[in-house]
Amino acid sequence: MTRPCVNDPAAASVGPYSHGVWAGDLLFLSGQTPIDPATRVLVAGDIGAQTRQCLANLAAVLAQAGLGLADAVKCNVYLVDMADFGAMNQAYREFFTEPFPARTTIGVAALPLGARVEIELVARRAPAA
Repeated sequence: MTRPCVNDPAAASVGPYSHGVWAGDLLFLSGQTPIDPATRVLVAGDIGAQTRQCLANLAAVLAQAGLGLADAVKCNVYLVDMADFGAMNQAYREFFTEPFPARTTIGVAALPLGARVEIELVARRAPAA
């Protein structure tokens, strides 16, 4: 099976995966950690800064596919510390407007490169008119 993929040249990958894969009108984006594409290292700062970077990275991949965050239908957020939930929500709200995409937030033991948050999403391309 051929996988129609989307990759953002500026986004860093920490493993053998595509940034996004199309399945019909759905685009499944791999989880993004808060890596600054300019420096290729985790952004400094609190959970808000890391959440913003994850979402900016996801937005860049969506842009490569001709989509935006308004096309997101489902997000999965992975937090190393659930005490960061409130601050993550504040930063997350800066990127999405109502009606918000569906979302699941999961506490995890660890994330790649010592990140405090990782976010993945599924977006939908609008049907052709």
